[in-house]
Amino acid sequence: MPDVLARQAAAQLRASFDDYHRRFRDITQRARGRFERREWTLMQADLVERIEMYDRCVAEASDALLATLRERAGDRQVWARIKPAFEGEIAGLLDTELYQTYYNTLTRRFFKTRGVDADIEFVALRIEPTDRITHPVARHSYSVGDSLADSLDRLLEDYPFDVPYANRRADAEALALDLERRLSHWGERPIRAIEMLETVFYRERRAYLVGRIFGADRYAPLVVALGHVASGGIGVDAALTERDDVAVLFGITRSYFLADFETVGDAVVFLKTLLPRKAVDEWYAMLGRLKQAKTERYRHFFRHFEQSPEVFVHAPGAKGMVMAVFLLPDYPLVFKVIRDVFAPPKTVVRQDVLAKYQLVFKHDRAGRLIDAQEFRHLRFPRGRFAPAVLDELLGGCRESVVADGDDVVLLHCYVERRLRPLNLLVMEDAPQEARRAILDYGQSIKDLAMCNVFPGDLLLKNFGVTRHGRAIFYDYDELCLVTECRFRELPKPSNEDEEMHHGAWFHVDEHDVFPEQFPLFLGLNAEDRAALIATHGDIFRADWWRDLQERFRRGDPPEIAPYPPALRIAAN
Repeated sequence: MPDVLARQAAAQLRASFDDYHRRFRDITQRARGRFERREWTLMQADLVERIEMYDRCVAEASDALLATLRERAGDRQVWARIKPAFEGEIAGLLDTELYQTYYNTLTRRFFKTRGVDADIEFVALRIEPTDRITHPVARHSYSVGDSLADSLDRLLEDYPFDVPYANRRADAEALALDLERRLSHWGERPIRAIEMLETVFYRERRAYLVGRIFGADRYAPLVVALGHVASGGIGVDAALTERDDVAVLFGITRSYFLADFETVGDAVVFLKTLLPRKAVDEWYAMLGRLKQAKTERYRHFFRHFEQSPEVFVHAPGAKGMVMAVFLLPDYPLVFKVIRDVFAPPKTVVRQDVLAKYQLVFKHDRAGRLIDAQEFRHLRFPRGRFAPAVLDELLGGCRESVVADGDDVVLLHCYVERRLRPLNLLVMEDAPQEARRAILDYGQSIKDLAMCNVFPGDLLLKNFGVTRHGRAIFYDYDELCLVTECRFRELPKPSNEDEEMHHGAWFHVDEHDVFPEQFPLFLGLNAEDRAALIATHGDIFRADWWRDLQERFRRGDPPEIAPYPPALRIAAN
């Protein structure tokens, strides 16, 4: 193969990624206007369009390469020469890891690679891509003198919108008082300097200014949430300075941000200083760079896998009827594989499950649905599976798992952050901890409902608990939209025969839901059930759900703030 053809294909690949990057940014840059005009539905549509853009661009690139390479498009020797040519094309560029991931996506499309093929793919299991970042992300810096309010007023002035602030000075003064109160333990002048990213983060109905505040000998995150105020204009809604609150805002249970960065790696480096414990892959995901997030998750896991003697074992908790779930005991991920046959009473089929995950992937998750990454053709040594797990996968998951010599190949699986099953927490923890988790479970159902999601199966085993104590739904096979359900009161029996009848004596359609039955199936003791009903009793009433459906039909969905009310600023 002439080198000129390799260089031509490499140039095509670079141009294709550049086009994808441009289109990604074009969509992201709409966010400011969406926020100013309160176009919340269109902002969500932009998120979906941006997610779908990657596969669309990869498909276009694949067609172009087929036209260039023709009959040699599936020749490994050809791609072994394209790879160094592509490496030369991107040498010296920032975000080279994004280009390499894009290239790998194309090779895997052509070759259906199982595992890793280092001859034709970029492999960097032991290199942190962000270590190569030397370009500082654009930011505003403020030296705080005698008046914190003056500094905050200047800060807000540096983030203008076509819709003006309702009362910028009052917001600055209220924010200053709030921060000084919260950080009084830092000393007499707690804040000496402020550093904020120039890029504004947008999601749902808010804009976020993201940065850091510095004291004499310490620093903390600072996230200022902006929203539309009732009187008109934009105002400061809340401030987040505690890492746990910022972690929830940028968590794996929420939708991705619209935040326009010229380069991504430098932004990740800065953001990681706010939450050092947060994995790099999750930062890429939060910025909408989902394929790079998968690459980073893969790289970190397999680096650990090479060093760990642990074998895959069944995940703690109840055995799933739809998914086989397993993990390494010493790593915070779980692997989920769809079973070939679902145990009764499950009536869904494999395609239904795939569709549910796609729905979650593109829907507002309200901080209550975990982000799952879809992987194909993962290869592991057979000896790294406990016998019971291996038997289950090869015996009951044959559409998704195959044996290949001494290896096991996961043809298809989902990978998620590991959570502690709620049912185990309720059984094992102290009563007060169990009670707190049960009440947050009720809030989780409310939050999901208010973003038009009905979990379907409300059993505690289908929820997990994060390290921040939040109840998260993670079993999606019966999930549906609230607007698709028919919420009904239980009919009253008209005679003794109906009253004594075993099971439902009345007709039940596929989409009928009877909320007053929910508490009967949760397996809670009388005290916990009473506390749940006392705090969240509205979710057990059909009329509450029907009122919510009406709001969705009117285009007036409720708002769910991604932070507690205590963090809101008094000025508004």
